[in-house]
Amino acid sequence: MNANELTIKQARELLDRGDLTAIELTQACLLRIKELDRHVKACLTVCSDEALEMAKAADERLKKGERTSLLGIPCLVKDILLTKGIKTTAASKMLENYIAPYDATVVKKIKEAGAIILGKTNLDEFAHGASTENSAYGPTHNPWDLTRVPGGSSGGSAAGVASNMCLFALGTDTGGSIRQPASFCGVCGMKPTYGLVSRFGLMSMTSSTDTVGVFAKTAEDTALVLQTISGKDEKDLTTSETKLKYDFQDSLKGIKIGLPKEYFIDELDGEVKKIVEEATEQLKNLGAEIIEISLPNTKYAVPAYYIITPSEVSSNLARFDGVGFGLSANHEEIKNIKEFYQKSRGLGFGPEAKRRIMLGTYALSAGYYDAYYIKAQKVRAKIKEEFIEAFKNVDIIITPTSPHVAFKIGEKVDDPLQMYLEDIFLSGVSLAGLPGFSIPAGFKNGLPVGVQLIGSKFNEAVLLNLAYNYQKITNWHLQKPQLSF
Repeated sequence: MNANELTIKQARELLDRGDLTAIELTQACLLRIKELDRHVKACLTVCSDEALEMAKAADERLKKGERTSLLGIPCLVKDILLTKGIKTTAASKMLENYIAPYDATVVKKIKEAGAIILGKTNLDEFAHGASTENSAYGPTHNPWDLTRVPGGSSGGSAAGVASNMCLFALGTDTGGSIRQPASFCGVCGMKPTYGLVSRFGLMSMTSSTDTVGVFAKTAEDTALVLQTISGKDEKDLTTSETKLKYDFQDSLKGIKIGLPKEYFIDELDGEVKKIVEEATEQLKNLGAEIIEISLPNTKYAVPAYYIITPSEVSSNLARFDGVGFGLSANHEEIKNIKEFYQKSRGLGFGPEAKRRIMLGTYALSAGYYDAYYIKAQKVRAKIKEEFIEAFKNVDIIITPTSPHVAFKIGEKVDDPLQMYLEDIFLSGVSLAGLPGFSIPAGFKNGLPVGVQLIGSKFNEAVLLNLAYNYQKITNWHLQKPQLSF
């Protein structure tokens, strides 16, 4: 086994024993990136020199006897999280050469823990999308089939973990942007409870649903990273005092799992449905009790989400006007400030960002605010109430992550409505602020299929324990694409 193929847990043991150095591990990951990324295109920036310096510092800490879960562990970071001294573009021409003056809180935390940042990953521009095709710098390719999308918006992070370019990656999930690419790429993807992880230093998309989460190879690795990045942050007043605590148990006895009938719709691929049912049966064999539940307002989640999200996008992207932030149009050709804003934003933003700005501005405008935005927020409250009621009877809800496997690059690019429906099983969880965890559960025609585990607020530990037990009796999470060029 090459060092880059290790899990965090495996690498941790080797590093702590002195059988592997952080420099050797980092070099193995950088070599993998060099070999594959011209085909996969998971990374927008690779920081080879900086990564090796960080690895050298990690080795010094190890020699002194220091031990933390992420010390010496190489990772990738989604290019919408600020990294001091390293470009942060949000995959947009608007920020093509932007270098942040400080680190996002999650970046600061993993650095302090001794993690090594290899580079920044590709995404849909400003996280607007579900395929990573909306990047201003070209799409990322799914390592299982280079003609297919990796999912989005955190497609670069998912593809990087799936192809063993790193041992874990940070991503963001606003309406499914970690869970869907995790399913498409066959890795673990955790969207935490809103407020568990700081958003400070994340370029805001939808402030009321944005979360920073983790891509990893196993449930155990996911827990190690999430524990490191969770907790209160004075710079983000939405964060909770809660810090992840977990204790893996070797049994699911007494765990009640809800199976919502509304998630098994006609549009759900038959093979995907079968895989979810098989996973549910395996969990039952481990001691869990399966209970059929109903979440009737599920069908309203996507319509509500795509009123609330563009509205907040319109507000958050207003700062990128070419004056305070972002690309500036050629001043010599500008007649007035209005024209300056129009040209700067017209040149800087891609089609999907423009679409969402216009939709959101319309929904928030006089005469439509009550009819659309306020109504969507009322629907959101109903969805949240429905989940609260469901969790009075069950500990976990299990659903498909996506209704299908990864689709072809270009297949849906001209159909925004179809792209928005990619969030059909995911957006309700985000609107309710709940944790969601996609784990590998099988394959259809050689392409990965994930199942989604949903928990009540701050109940990540139950999701992690269930996934840990499932991964002890299955090997879906161990299977990796065979890429060589």
